[in-house]
Amino acid sequence: MSRPLERPDLGRRLAAEAVGTAFLLATVVGSGIMGERLAAGNAAVALLANTLATGAALVALILTFGPISGAHFNPAVTLADASQGGLPWRDVPGYVAVQILGAFAGVAAANIMFELPPFFASRHARQGPAQMFSEFVATWFDGIHPIVVVEDGAQVIAFASTSGYRARECYAKIAEFSVYVGRARRGSGAGRVALAALITASSDAGLHKLVSRIFPENLASRGLCRALGFREVGVYQEHGQLEGVWKDCVIVERLT
Repeated sequence: MSRPLERPDLGRRLAAEAVGTAFLLATVVGSGIMGERLAAGNAAVALLANTLATGAALVALILTFGPISGAHFNPAVTLADASQGGLPWRDVPGYVAVQILGAFAGVAAANIMFELPPFFASRHARQGPAQMFSEFVATWFDGIHPIVVVEDGAQVIAFASTSGYRARECYAKIAEFSVYVGRARRGSGAGRVALAALITASSDAGLHKLVSRIFPENLASRGLCRALGFREVGVYQEHGQLEGVWKDCVIVERLT
């Protein structure tokens, strides 16, 4: 019997995070500088150039470093991954440290290439609720685990999301999932639409299995999962808290 592949050692993962973060920041800053210089004052053209370059670089970096370190390149992503069990908490300080060092190195490299000081204070003010919301969205959508949203007109009525399952490499293609439906739209079929779309998106993303845990008395969620091909494989005893009370959880799974 072949032995499951283990996650690369911490040294390799930290090196991958440092190099990947440096390349990403060099691309973001460098493409922004070049875009502004070539656009001759046209902000739309500069933004488009910056977006295309950053998007292409991010895809390349995720494909390159994802199998090694997870390709976080952001302390917020690392903290989110650790909170979901995708990364051991003991590895988080190292990840964050090399991401910060890599970011400084990437910014300095880009500025030097364009004959600018390695570091200088930004003259663009970015603050307020819009900035905070955009950072939240950018962190949540990691480009690896699918998320789907169900809308009615301009109103979001439901969403379904996936997240990392375990830190070991042998579990890389397994994801946990959750579904949320607004109270006013429960029973309308929005949850079924969201979960069905998530299954399709997870298959397209190359995920092998979806798993989750449901409180036994949540018959609606259990029925939805059964209707969409999930099976109940067991019960974790007193595995989750609800209003301060430890409760059992039913384990569900589905191959995508």
